[in-house]
Amino acid sequence: MKIIAKNKKARRKKRQKKLRVKIKGTAKKPRLSVFRSNKHIYAQLIDDEKMKTLLGANDLEVKDRKKIRKIDLAKKVGELIAKKSLEKKIKKVVFDRAGYKYHGRVKAVAEGAREKGLEF
Repeated sequence: MKIIAKNKKARRKKRQKKLRVKIKGTAKKPRLSVFRSNKHIYAQLIDDEKMKTLLGANDLEVKDRKKIRKIDLAKKVGELIAKKSLEKKIKKVVFDRAGYKYHGRVKAVAEGAREKGLEF
């Protein structure tokens, strides 16, 4: 008999665990992990072999963020993480949507990062 998660957060965590089995980040090709809350969006590059976060970006770092829609902020976060990673000479990453559906703000982060030169 299957145990069914009863709330939204638990279901996302369950999906996230399944994804993490398949997705691993290395020093040469780190994992680009996205977290979204109701107010903010965060992205970070993670080396799973050493268990270290290489760098991170969030919407709080974007200038004039009060005037921009959340989906456009997410795209700017993707561009920001790409810019930071290219400065550290990281071009290729593995995208980790962390159990979220690939649409909306999560998709915008990925598109922003791709536009600025990151390869998935």
